[in-house]
Amino acid sequence: MAELLAWLPKGLTALVILVVSWLVWRMTRQAVGLTNERAGLDPTASNFLLTILKYVILTIGVVTALGRVGVNTTSILTSLGVVGLSLGFAAKDALSNMISGLFIFWDRPFVLGDLIEVGGHYGRVDRITMRSTRVVTPDGRMLAVPNTMVVNSIVASYTNFPHLRLDIPFTVGVEENLARVRKIALSQCPSDDLLVEEPPARVVVTALNDYNVAMELQVWLADEKQHIPIRHLLRERLFEALREAGIDMPFQTLALRTLPDRPMGATAGSPAASALPSSPDPPRR
Repeated sequence: MAELLAWLPKGLTALVILVVSWLVWRMTRQAVGLTNERAGLDPTASNFLLTILKYVILTIGVVTALGRVGVNTTSILTSLGVVGLSLGFAAKDALSNMISGLFIFWDRPFVLGDLIEVGGHYGRVDRITMRSTRVVTPDGRMLAVPNTMVVNSIVASYTNFPHLRLDIPFTVGVEENLARVRKIALSQCPSDDLLVEEPPARVVVTALNDYNVAMELQVWLADEKQHIPIRHLLRERLFEALREAGIDMPFQTLALRTLPDRPMGATAGSPAASALPSSPDPPRR
């Protein structure tokens, strides 16, 4: 009982230290949030700073609390270093993701809220953690892409630059007047603030095929985050306008022909295909 009473003040002190550490973390998180709102800090950098501060403050609080109750924190830290080194070799993939997460925060190929395509997956960057990058797809799925994959793959960002160009491909018949087709296509571009005036929209010929002419409507968006609905809108408007104007939009077809019957064993183009020599009469006995 005497030992418990002697240890009780130390335990209460350690508990107070843990509570104070937690309160300091809460206050720090609120202060960083207010600074972010007032100074307009990048949400990606703010999120990374909060993650580092959380681990630092709580680790200091736990180590200090253990020291107040008589635990040799030096030996614990040394043991944790050895254990951490062993775990690092055992969980090299997780460690690689953490290091890759630091590279993402440092290099910043994208920020929170950007629309990106990585590893064949497209979506909005919702969160960047020390292990993975969380991407929300247009159909509402959340993809946790490992940070190593993000660092080692080609990342296409749709929102890193002020404007984004949309390319709407279509085909018309080889007999069509291309100037008339171009005028019809450009007339379907929205006249509101969805597109920019410079550079202007244009229609170009991309290929001369055997059975059609491949063309492309190219427009620059004022808000690159709206590229999916605007793409759908322009594609539908363009099809309806060309159809109502009577523009031929051919598609690839296969022509089947029936050939005349040929005697068995005759090949196409051989003399036997057109006529066979008469066989000699059988010998008489």
